[in-house]
Amino acid sequence: MTERVLTQCRLFNEGVRTGDWAGYLDRFGDTATLRIEGDPASPYVGRDAIAAAYSAAPPDDTLSVTSVDSTGDEDVARVAWSAGGAGTLRVRWSAGRIAELTASFDAPA
Repeated sequence: MTERVLTQCRLFNEGVRTGDWAGYLDRFGDTATLRIEGDPASPYVGRDAIAAAYSAAPPDDTLSVTSVDSTGDEDVARVAWSAGGAGTLRVRWSAGRIAELTASFDAPA
């Protein structure tokens, strides 16, 4: 279970470094939802909408996974951003693809 979210985070970091988001986006289901705390355009519904969001404003900060809790079809990963700060990724899976991903950010210390 844990491996699936670790792989997704690795693909996210590859996208940040290379600008190629194909591998990262391919793991989202066709009707997946992406919620990003603090993003007024969120949620993004559907892989095409998620791809358009990453194309319009690609993330530029890699992350490191500090812990993962998995229960059934959900992974909750605590992450630290390379530019500073931390947060949580909640990923719900369905048929091996992401059905819903929610990114939240800890308040600055």
